[in-house]
Amino acid sequence: MKFQPPLFLILYFICLSNANSQDTVWFPFQPQNYYQTDNLDLTDWLDAPAGKHGFVQMKGNDLVFENGQPIKFWGTNINGSNPFSSHEKADEWGRFLAKYGINGVRFHKFTWEATDDHQSTQIKPEKWEQFDYFSQALRQKGIYYGWSPIYGHRIKPADSTRVLAYNEVVNTDFPWAHLNGSTASLVNFAEDLQALNIELLVNMLNHRNPHTGLRYADDPALAFVEFQNEDNIFWGAIEKTLEQTPTYRALLCQKFSTWLQAKYGTHEKLRRAWNGEGISEGEHLEKKNIYPHPNHGFFSHEYQQAIIEKRPVKQHVLDKLNFLFEEQAKFYQKFQKAVRDTGYKGTIVASCWQAGTGLSHLYNLYADYQVGMIDRHNYFGGGTGHNLRAGEMSNTAMVSKIGSGLLGTGLQQVSGRPFALSEWMSLIPSEWTAESSPIIAAYGMGLQGWDASFSFAIDQPSYTPTIQTPPWGGVYNVTSPTQLALYPALAMMIYRKDLMEGETIVDRKVNFEALNAGSNFFDETVVQDHDRKVLNTPFPLEAMAAGKVTLTFTPENLPDEIGSLDVFKQNNGIVSNTGQLYWTEEDNGHFTINTAGTKGLVGFAKNQKIDLGSFSIQTENEFAIVLLSSMNPSKGLEEAESILVTTIARAKNSGMKYNEEKTELITPGEAPLLIEAVNVAINLPDDRDFTVHVLDHTGNRTGKTLPSTSNSIKIDGKETKAIYYEIVF
Repeated sequence: MKFQPPLFLILYFICLSNANSQDTVWFPFQPQNYYQTDNLDLTDWLDAPAGKHGFVQMKGNDLVFENGQPIKFWGTNINGSNPFSSHEKADEWGRFLAKYGINGVRFHKFTWEATDDHQSTQIKPEKWEQFDYFSQALRQKGIYYGWSPIYGHRIKPADSTRVLAYNEVVNTDFPWAHLNGSTASLVNFAEDLQALNIELLVNMLNHRNPHTGLRYADDPALAFVEFQNEDNIFWGAIEKTLEQTPTYRALLCQKFSTWLQAKYGTHEKLRRAWNGEGISEGEHLEKKNIYPHPNHGFFSHEYQQAIIEKRPVKQHVLDKLNFLFEEQAKFYQKFQKAVRDTGYKGTIVASCWQAGTGLSHLYNLYADYQVGMIDRHNYFGGGTGHNLRAGEMSNTAMVSKIGSGLLGTGLQQVSGRPFALSEWMSLIPSEWTAESSPIIAAYGMGLQGWDASFSFAIDQPSYTPTIQTPPWGGVYNVTSPTQLALYPALAMMIYRKDLMEGETIVDRKVNFEALNAGSNFFDETVVQDHDRKVLNTPFPLEAMAAGKVTLTFTPENLPDEIGSLDVFKQNNGIVSNTGQLYWTEEDNGHFTINTAGTKGLVGFAKNQKIDLGSFSIQTENEFAIVLLSSMNPSKGLEEAESILVTTIARAKNSGMKYNEEKTELITPGEAPLLIEAVNVAINLPDDRDFTVHVLDHTGNRTGKTLPSTSNSIKIDGKETKAIYYEIVF
């Protein structure tokens, strides 16, 4: 017999359901009058002009200026043709970025449409004029710039006499159309293509900016230069490219065969060394046609098999791997010398893309390590493709699992080198995207000691009217309120140095001889879905909430150092070894920030009273970010004359609809953009009088104030329709 609940119980649950649906209130996001007041403007927090302390250089794990002063970059990407804006627009960019506390810009793939129509190693004069002015506009505001100019260098007709097989290159057909006809992947071993890439960057460094009077090689506001974006000799797409470029495939085989001949002498000795494996039918040393399988998938599989079978890596795999690594390293060494020969003294990045799992990943990381700063990319969540469209989606939250998503990228942080995450974003239509920038700022830049963050990307100097980037609906959007609205509070936290870097709790030792011989294994794997990568490791990822996690390349076989987490386990969560951060995975997860200058809550903590010293926060929202920030660069919250309160939860487009399980986007929606009201109670120390001003969506005072009782503030976002509040003592 089926149970039939009483009528009063049915009515109760109907009322409860209606009440819960009414709890969530959305209101239009209406940013305007960006520069009406200086109330929420971080321009003065930037150390202008950029370059005043000398070049940005590496000092061990850190980035420092020539005068020894340390620097961290809380930055963003500006893409494509945007760096070639008009003078008026360039000034607007500088003002906008400075207002939100951004002190670094990564100019990305900006040479595609800027090079000469016939010659690929020269920038058009009219493009230089616009770029030079843009750079100076940023420089004056205290905003540093880095160059990521090459993402598959596109060769031009005048280059044809310098290229081994011009028609093959220009007709390459990548899975990603924007790389068609480029040097991508081939450049890592082909000297003719390397010469073009190097010549372009050297010519750019030797260009003199008339607005500064400096060659870019002499410009200390140029914080870093990158050799190539998202490319390496183990890149997964390289074999498809080699199929389309038989001349370059033959070149690669010839180079490898010559390398093998120098090592083994004869084909028969080679076969014995390889135990008859690794040579396909028709391949022979004397024919110089032995193929090295330059695909990280091949090496990842072979290394995982060695781990499973607990044996050394096969010799043919090691030879192929070492040859490819040496080719990569030779290219980077040549590139590095050319850049340094211009006189450039700043930081260098080789590339920012990993190479699968195991040995190919580690050799690629080591090639980057030999050049300079370690730089990586990662994305989290979202749907399918680069545009916001109906379909399946991931709606998990990173706070639900410590070390997941973007923070896990830090497993590639190497001892003795600064670390940067130069592209990242939590992708819409996930509902919890607001968690990402606090995770990067607090746990990445803070506890893990990362040196640079460049979110991806800002395409206009204003907020966007919908949560996707117009006009093409891209999901990589910094100018959404769930991202940029949090930047002032996070920038103040970083620049004031509120958070301490943690003591190292995990240090994995990498000795290549031991890895190759099977006497030690590096059993970490990467699951990759295009831009999104998940790193899995044998040690508990909760360590990333307890202290710093690093990887160290060592000349001898040493055991990993993995500290106990027991002492950091408190209240069903992990307290950092700095004592400033706490993260629990319970009830979908949240973390707290408790420093002198910043206190806050990020994640799912509905109706939980969060005590943070003499302050407390309690929100009625299922999910929210609430940050209390001293608005003084040198004073903590208890001494500051004013405190910024930032409250953000979810954002969506008008008419945006999900399925009931929130696993599929049904309708993307349209403008206006709506944000969820945040209700929160805040308790302050009880020995100071204060007034609470309601601010508009860009941080200007609205003329409205909130009532307060003794040391308590009750914020009702349904009534204020605000995200910012200013407490003035």
